[in-house]
Amino acid sequence: MRSGPGPRVLAACAVKGVGLVWRSAPLHVLGYLAVTLATAVTPVVLAWLTKAVLDGVADGRAASLLGLAVAVAAVTTLAAGAGQAAQYLRAEVDRQVSVRAKGELFAAVCGFTGLARFESPAFLNRLRMAQQSAGNPGRLVDTALSAAGSTITVAGFVGSLVLISPAFTGLVLLSAVPALLIELRLARQRVDMMWRIGPAERREMFYAHLMSTADAAKEIRLFDLGAFLRLRMLAEAGTAIRARRTTDRREFRMQAALAGASALVAGVGMVWAILAAGQGRLSVGDVSMFVAAVAGVQAALNVMVAAGTMAHEQLLTFHHHVAIVNSGPGLRTPPEPVPLPALRRGIELRDVWFRYSDEHPWVLRGVDLFIPYGHTVALVGHNGAGKSTLVKLLCRFYDPTRGAILWDGVDLRDVAPEALRARMGAVFQDFVAYELTAADNIAVGDLTAEGDRGRIERAAREAGIHDAVAGLPYGYDTMLSREFAPEQDEDEDGVPLSGGQWQRLALARAFLRRDSDLMILDEPSAGLDAEAEHEVHGQLARLRSGRTSVVVSHRLGAIRDADDIVVLRDGVVTELGSHTELMAVDGTYARLFTRQAGGYRDDVEVPR
Repeated sequence: MRSGPGPRVLAACAVKGVGLVWRSAPLHVLGYLAVTLATAVTPVVLAWLTKAVLDGVADGRAASLLGLAVAVAAVTTLAAGAGQAAQYLRAEVDRQVSVRAKGELFAAVCGFTGLARFESPAFLNRLRMAQQSAGNPGRLVDTALSAAGSTITVAGFVGSLVLISPAFTGLVLLSAVPALLIELRLARQRVDMMWRIGPAERREMFYAHLMSTADAAKEIRLFDLGAFLRLRMLAEAGTAIRARRTTDRREFRMQAALAGASALVAGVGMVWAILAAGQGRLSVGDVSMFVAAVAGVQAALNVMVAAGTMAHEQLLTFHHHVAIVNSGPGLRTPPEPVPLPALRRGIELRDVWFRYSDEHPWVLRGVDLFIPYGHTVALVGHNGAGKSTLVKLLCRFYDPTRGAILWDGVDLRDVAPEALRARMGAVFQDFVAYELTAADNIAVGDLTAEGDRGRIERAAREAGIHDAVAGLPYGYDTMLSREFAPEQDEDEDGVPLSGGQWQRLALARAFLRRDSDLMILDEPSAGLDAEAEHEVHGQLARLRSGRTSVVVSHRLGAIRDADDIVVLRDGVVTELGSHTELMAVDGTYARLFTRQAGGYRDDVEVPR
């Protein structure tokens, strides 16, 4: 069983939650408080009025009954109205708090400067729990107000019950103590169970998403994977269901025992009241008041116990929200970051070592490399050689485990990551196809271009995608999606693009950042045909002209004009030079280049 947060941490989470609720809907919270308190005193008032009515009937005081009946009717009507108002206000508080909590959570998530957390299963499990707890602060206030109202109800009934039987009053109150302790233990066990089944539920959602998304539909049908994925999904669902069933059965046994003990206490009280009335020590109204008081105290105590355990459970899950919000950006950033100068000399990797964790092998091992200003440097190597990792370090998605990366002599760890990335442009092989309009899909490359149709169209022309976009049903306002309908006509389907068209759209994002100091091009033409690739590389050459760029490509013909070609093997630089120099060395690069060239020419002997 996981060791959950302690009382101090939960108290801090409670303060955080209440503050979040107050900032979200202060007026609604005040209104909800007022109607909750009004509703809390209603049972006590009705019990006293009922006692007065019954005593009046027994004593034959008919003259006073009409006024009492009107009072009962008035209180009942007000209680019903207050209940409806409380229901509306509670729902409104929940809505506003959920929206604010989600905004706060994802502001923190988007503020993570590195990638490490997004590649951690434990963090992703915590993020799932945090998303599920978005409404918990509102529910926390709801349970707190319910507990406060029940406390008022208990106080009113206890005062009445003490007048009839002080001893029995103590018995009723003491019976709530074991119930509270047991329910708190059950709440912690339920939260532990939710954490344990988190990975299974995420896998279940993964399989369900695969079976319902267009991206996977082709392979699922071609390879007949439907039954395979469905059984995997059901197996994960079964794992979660079994864990929930075990917890529910445990709770059922304990709560059934608690309910039986509560009924036994009430039954003993009823027997005593009837005997006392038979002996003339209690009037009919007293018996009515006693029964109402015992039932009211027990019901209110049950609400208080349930509210306490529910609040405990809500805090245990909301703790994940607070932990993420308070976790900081991830990568170390100095309190006063060093201003990043415009690149003029170059970027130096000085004895750079990197691995993703202490349990993983080294990906980069002692890399020393200088990327001169204005030069194009190409990274070449087999899969797993460290090319993509080196790019991630240049973007400062990770920091080197050892060594340093210097930008004109400034250590990147001393620079704010957003300042570095503002000076960079990039096209990644695994670019994102956003479910947005064509214009927005280009504008994400530089949000200062959002709404600037001229800049967007110019970038599209340079990437060779303008004609295709202009020919879409709504031009640049066409929704590029197979899942969302266009805003212009919800009865129409969105328009998907081909892989090559998406590749050009991603290139257009890079053209928006034509003034970047550093351009990262990771397989920028992977999805293009030969003719389109030739055209795009000409466009990229113009984009790179006079700028520092790092190119990753397995198509060696596309990088033969690079100023420097770096060959990586097992995280180590094994060759460095121009195309001509490396071909003369007749090493790894020459062998790879000749092998690729041999696939296109009959007069070249392909090396084995």
